[in-house]
Parts: sequence; C-alpha cells; structure tokens
Amino acid sequence: MGEVPRSNAQLVNPALQQVRETIIDCERCPRLRAYCKGIGETRRRAYQDQTYWARPVPGFGDPLARVLILGLAPGAHGANRTGRPFTGDGSGFFMYPVLHELGFANQPEGVSRDDGLKLRHAWIASVVRCAPPGDKPTPQEIRNCATNLAAEIEALTRVRVVVCLGKIAFDGYLAYLLQTGVIERKSEYTFAHGAEYTLPNGLRLLSSYHPSLRNTNTGRLNSTMFAKIFLRARELAGLKT
Repeated sequence: MGEVPRSNAQLVNPALQQVRETIIDCERCPRLRAYCKGIGETRRRAYQDQTYWARPVPGFGDPLARVLILGLAPGAHGANRTGRPFTGDGSGFFMYPVLHELGFANQPEGVSRDDGLKLRHAWIASVVRCAPPGDKPTPQEIRNCATNLAAEIEALTRVRVVVCLGKIAFDGYLAYLLQTGVIERKSEYTFAHGAEYTLPNGLRLLSSYHPSLRNTNTGRLNSTMFAKIFLRARELAGLKT
C-alpha cells in the first residue's frame, strides 16, 4: 500500500481549480486575514528566512479521492507558512507517516508545497481556511467559510467516506449536511473518536481526535488509534489493502 504510482499533477479538475482560486482570494474575515498577514510579516525565528504563504489555504490531494479528510484550520506556522494543509507542523508530522503507511501518501512527511508529496484516493481540506488566533475561529468565521467547503465537497464527486479530525470539523461537516438537506438534524450525530455513521445519501462519516500536539503529546491520540480510523476508511471506501 505504500506506493502511489500516479501523479496528481496529471489529474485536472476544472471545478477544483476554480474553488482553489476562490479560496486563495477570499477576504471575508477581516480578523483572520489580519492575523495571518501579521504572522507572515513577523515570522517565527526558525522561519525568518522563509516567505510565508499567509493566504487562505485551499485543499490538497487526489481529485479522484474516495476519502475526504477534514480538519479545523491551517496552523499559524504550518499551513499558513507553507500553503498546504498539515504541512510543516506537528500535526502533519504525526499524520502523514500514517497516511503513507496505509497507502494514501507517496512519502511519510510534508514540509513544503514543492516537496513531492502526493496523495492517492484522499483529499485534505479544512472547515476554516485561515489560521485563527488560538486555533479558535468564531462561529461567524466558520459560517463565512462554509461556502468554500461546500464548493470543494461538490467538486469531489467520487468521495465515499469523510473523516473529520476533531469536533469543530465534525460540526462543520454536519452543518454542510444540514444546509444541503442530507440530514434533518445534527443531534442524531455525536462526535467521538472512532464514531461511525452511514448518512442518508450513502456516504460514511468517521470521526477522530484531531492530530494536534495537544492530543498527541498527551497520549490522548496515538498512531495506532489514528491508523485504525484510516484502515476503516479504506475498507468503507472499497479500497484494496
């Protein structure tokens, strides 16, 4: 499962390209835009010689993905710096080795947009596309970004399984399902690590603790727990193991 023979660069999805451009140009949330730009100007000492992306971060992966991996938001010195989800921070250093081991990624680490990392059968996005102060977007900021999430989901026509990393991502996806009429109420779906649901439209929903340092450094989430989620995602998506 460790090899990813095809190149995502050869797979062009015009709808996803349009979504990407729309996300990058977004200026809907003044607080978030000011915060991201400020972080990009001051920079962390370890990255003083780097130019921060400091723009909203679009999704990344295989346009033919069967599995959508949904996170919270870019890290201030991770994706806000590198311009790619879960790239260049502790969450990504925890996640990509697991995705590589299970055949979703061609290499076990992501450090920059041009490091050669490619995904197979998976697409990674987030409910908020700008790094929020304290990793806490406001409810209005989540709502502002919901159209970006909806457009990306609708462009990923082959998705069979959605894996939500953390409760905010889980709630954000439920809000999308409610808005689009897939579900009638969110109260029937409860976040928990390993929770699994079959949605009325036939998609499968899995949830996991977020691979943040707060969870991985404390042992609340370990690689075995995380891998089980993605093994199940492979199975539900009909992918060979």
